[in-house]
Amino acid sequence: GEALPLQRFPPSSKQPVPASYTAACQPHKLPARPLRRPAKVCQAGDAYTREKFKPQPTRDLEKEKRRLQNILATGKDEVEDEAEQVLVQKKEEEMAEPDRFEELMNEIQERREFLAEMEALGQGRKYQGIVLTEISQKLHEMEIIDKKRSEEMKKIMTKAFPVGNKSNLQD
Repeated sequence: GEALPLQRFPPSSKQPVPASYTAACQPHKLPARPLRRPAKVCQAGDAYTREKFKPQPTRDLEKEKRRLQNILATGKDEVEDEAEQVLVQKKEEEMAEPDRFEELMNEIQERREFLAEMEALGQGRKYQGIVLTEISQKLHEMEIIDKKRSEEMKKIMTKAFPVGNKSNLQD
């Protein structure tokens, strides 16, 4: 039931004792002072002082009343409606940016690349009729868009530069 004796190298040994071995064999020393602080020392510090209350900006009560009345009357929050309208408008603007004519050109290019890949794999005849039909449909749609644009440009140009009045041309 007793502790095992510490093993040490005999003093006649010529091998130096490793430092880690001597540190591990040394008994642990107790600190000179106890680690716990007395209560008076803790209370003297900042540990027991409370932070002062700092009020946050207050809500607009009238605006809150109107919002709640609207929710009870319509069942919807008007703030949410405004946010939804802004999101819908942004989505419409983003969707309006890509030009349909450009989209059609990209689709035709994709179909041509697909047909070239299929021909490289030996399946060109199988897909050639379908792909060429799709390309002709896209070209027809592009022609319609081009006609509409040219008519719009013609209207804009006639409004900006009226041709009927010869006195404007001579000045």
